[in-house]
Amino acid sequence: MPRKKPFSNKQKKKQLQVKRERKRGDTGSGPSSRNASVERGGEHPSDTSDSETTDIRRMNQQPHSREGRHDPNRFRLHFEKESKEEVERRKKLAMDTVLQPVSDKEMEVNINDVYPSEKGLDFPRRPSWTYEMTRESLMRKEEKSYRDYLEDLHSRNPPGSLSHFEHNLETWRQLWRVLEMSDVILLIVDIRHPALQFPPALYHYITGDLQKQVILVLNKADLCPPPLVIAWKHYMTSQFPHLQIVCFTSHPGQPYSTVLQKKRMRRKADCNHAGGLTDIFKACQEITSGRVDLSSWEKKIQSDVVSGRLDGEQTDDRAESVLVEHHSDSAMEMSNLSRELYKDGVLTLGCIGFPNVGKSSVINSLVGRKVVSVSRTPGHTKYFQTYYLTPTVKLCDCPGLVFPSRVNKQLQILAGIYPVAQLQEPYTSVGYLCERTPFLSVLKLKHPSLQESKSQQGEQGSEEPSWSAWDVCEAWAERRGYKTAKAARNDVYRAANSLLRLAIDGRLCLCLRPAGYSCLREHWENHPDLPEIMALQGRVTEEEGAGEREEEEDGESSTEPEEERDRDADDDEDGDDEDEGFGNQSRKEKPPGFTVNMYNVLRENECA
Repeated sequence: MPRKKPFSNKQKKKQLQVKRERKRGDTGSGPSSRNASVERGGEHPSDTSDSETTDIRRMNQQPHSREGRHDPNRFRLHFEKESKEEVERRKKLAMDTVLQPVSDKEMEVNINDVYPSEKGLDFPRRPSWTYEMTRESLMRKEEKSYRDYLEDLHSRNPPGSLSHFEHNLETWRQLWRVLEMSDVILLIVDIRHPALQFPPALYHYITGDLQKQVILVLNKADLCPPPLVIAWKHYMTSQFPHLQIVCFTSHPGQPYSTVLQKKRMRRKADCNHAGGLTDIFKACQEITSGRVDLSSWEKKIQSDVVSGRLDGEQTDDRAESVLVEHHSDSAMEMSNLSRELYKDGVLTLGCIGFPNVGKSSVINSLVGRKVVSVSRTPGHTKYFQTYYLTPTVKLCDCPGLVFPSRVNKQLQILAGIYPVAQLQEPYTSVGYLCERTPFLSVLKLKHPSLQESKSQQGEQGSEEPSWSAWDVCEAWAERRGYKTAKAARNDVYRAANSLLRLAIDGRLCLCLRPAGYSCLREHWENHPDLPEIMALQGRVTEEEGAGEREEEEDGESSTEPEEERDRDADDDEDGDDEDEGFGNQSRKEKPPGFTVNMYNVLRENECA
């Protein structure tokens, strides 16, 4: 008989990890605890076995290739690990704290509170180097400089005061490379919370040390009411007077019904219908001042729009002939740090920003076809990628980077910065969301206490029960039918993840306001630029829009059918999460759902 091959170290390590997970799943208390997700076999904690330190969580692990030419986990997200005591404390807080709607003033955010200047919230810089240095010595110098940066940052900020930020030096090296290569920087932010994603230190470094121009792209403009878009644009201009600001949306004209919204996102011609392409071109034309021939880019924008109207497939075929795609796994090259702008008559646009702000969608819209897969998973783009838009315009995409700040961690999660599937405690983030949105009218939930006592239906209307974040998750699990596999109990952890994804996707919209918005509300609602913003968003007049919304909402349910497929895990690594969300859903079953009106969720009824 042939001998059995002995287990390799890798197999032994995997078996040991499985045993630990099983042991972890057997402990704990309560059917709705985190162990419920382990019970149904869908949730696995982040792999931290290869961490050099125990205080760092490494997320989004990728399988190793057989060739072994490169490490696919080189650019995994590295965030500071939270203690079990802190996680349990917040979990208990979510169970006991009664949700109270916050005031309009608390919905406002000041960028100086997010990035206080006295706290030294800088980002790691590339240390100086010479050609006499070897690659190994340069790497060691960079690692030492990065350790000094972290020590200084933590010494100036008490433990727990900093938000989640990137601890992977390899990803910061990607940012250095993109900043060096680019002539103009497109700093892309989400219009729902731009102050969270605009580090002033980065802006001053680009405009001061590098002497380059920054264009702030307020992306996803269709998710905010026009008055709020104008208010954010003026607020950022007042804080940074020399900043070029452009509003952008990859999906103009989206209705408020969630199913219809996703269906329209799947149309290939949407790349050519994006709002804001011409504004980006004009901003670059003003910055270059004739030093680069951008006529080919202008012609491309016009021809893409025309061909997109005639036939979306024509655009894809034609774009293939002008696009050159380059991938590089090398984060740092011993290349000359040239100060020459527009070298060889080519304009290089560097696209940078936080995770989930829509960098890939902006690039797809600029190119006119899908060249970058879009995912709601932070860290989806692994290393910088270069695309030739035209022979004289080049795009450079950088992985999403989370800068250190003092923003609330729950708000960070709602902004899509931290992977939802890796959360150990999502309930406080749900509570943060519910306190800032009319969740009862939107989600149409029934309190768990009322569901348990169905026999006492006459007493239901006597007194409105109080809600906690845990109650909301339990009610949503009951409504969606989320049950654990073994005990068939409400899977509260899965329900919490589901609600957080609704917020990240923009279907349960939470929009923050700039400081002073409440005092100037009437001014923004009657601003002369409102028609321009509505045209950018692709919306019709108020009366026509109201009629269309009624027809669309009556036509189809707005329940999220993809929740029926259990998308708790971030399984969209290689897929387009926006383009493929509803491709295989049946039209026969239409359970009663909720209709999301963006303005109602934002409490902006008068702006609708």
